Amino acid sequence: MPIVPKVPLIVPMTTDQNGFCVWFTGFSGAGKSTIAELLGRKLEQHGRTVSLLDGDVVRNHLSAGLGFSKEDRDTNVRRIGFVASEIVRHGGAVICAAITPYQGARDEVRTMIGPKKFVLVFVDTPLGVCEERDPKGLYSKARNGEIKGFTGLDDPYEPPNNAEIVLNTTDRSPTECMGQVLEFLTLNGHLAKEGSGT
Repeated sequence: MPIVPKVPLIVPMTTDQNGFCVWFTGFSGAGKSTIAELLGRKLEQHGRTVSLLDGDVVRNHLSAGLGFSKEDRDTNVRRIGFVASEIVRHGGAVICAAITPYQGARDEVRTMIGPKKFVLVFVDTPLGVCEERDPKGLYSKARNGEIKGFTGLDDPYEPPNNAEIVLNTTDRSPTECMGQVLEFLTLNGHLAKEGSGT
């Protein structure tokens, strides 16, 4: 009896299976990680498996040994971008929260992941507000000379000129900001509307 090769079952991707990346950029203390974590939980409620790549965590593991020169910062961003691109390529949802201070590196990651699958979110919290919050005490250390090349103080931050979303955390709560991102993802086809069944 001849052996009939098995034909793989091809299942069309639904909206909820399409890969996409939400990339949060902004000063240290802007609220990136807080909003990213809220968004991750919400996406999981929508049935998505979500990967969260936080800049500080990646630095401690994937980018251990890198410094804070422009070259090292760009290398760190490229590494996060590469991991994110692989997740997206396999249909996953990934959220990245990293300062990402340079326009060139952000554009490079957008190209790496794919412009239609990349959502840049600028957490536009003023430097003074971030310094008042100073959740990790980093601004204080930078002002005292303990940290060199600190973004916003003695190293530049280039505000994005092509962010899909700009968040104002001084007038809106983290939950409200998360809702703004969620609405964008739904309206632009990255996420199915609740109750749509797709």
